[in-house]
Amino acid sequence: MVVLPEYFALMSSEDNANVLAREREGGGPIQDFLSETAARHEIWIVGGTLPLEAEAPNKTRNTALVFDDCGNRVARYDKIHLFGFEQNGEHYDEAANIEPGERVVCFDSPVGRVGLAVCYDLRFPELFRAMGDVNLIVLPAAFTHTTGHAHWETLLRARAIENQCYLVAAAQGGQHPHGRRTWGHSMIVDPWGDILACRPEGAGVVMADLDPEWIRLVRKCLPALNHRRPELF
Repeated sequence: MVVLPEYFALMSSEDNANVLAREREGGGPIQDFLSETAARHEIWIVGGTLPLEAEAPNKTRNTALVFDDCGNRVARYDKIHLFGFEQNGEHYDEAANIEPGERVVCFDSPVGRVGLAVCYDLRFPELFRAMGDVNLIVLPAAFTHTTGHAHWETLLRARAIENQCYLVAAAQGGQHPHGRRTWGHSMIVDPWGDILACRPEGAGVVMADLDPEWIRLVRKCLPALNHRRPELF
């Protein structure tokens, strides 16, 4: 399974570039590329993310699409939580041109059940808990350098530990043409919270094996998921 970062196909200096480039669901240059690449290399691809049409004409959906090794689309997740931040002249407001998603999305794959989230979603643990029993969480991201330096690793390891599963976070990293700087640190974390692989910045690949037996052993020795009391909350 190959996971691409948030905005893997488009990081523009124009605020409305994602709206102008949005595609209709089911076809377009970015979707065709993902489908054809998955089929050609016989791999699963999480294309996270690309702009798809929204209900509002001046907005888009920030969407992660999953294609199987035959090039068939098997899942779609629209980013639910929209990033807003303002500090020392640094300003972001995704809600200005992005329409939020409304539902949690998981899918079945050769590595088991997989949950989807995107970037800012990482700060909302209730989303990940709602995924239920998953072997893997996939999180494409373009975390800012400011917030990433402060919180990225801590939040990734927490989500993996809480849900006792693997987590793959594919992240933009470096200085972009429009002045935005992203934190990078694409990372794979195991169910115990150990970092298996990390790339701070620059083009490249991080890789790790997913071991279902390790998931089973972690959940057996520390059955936190079974100790939950959801009826109280």
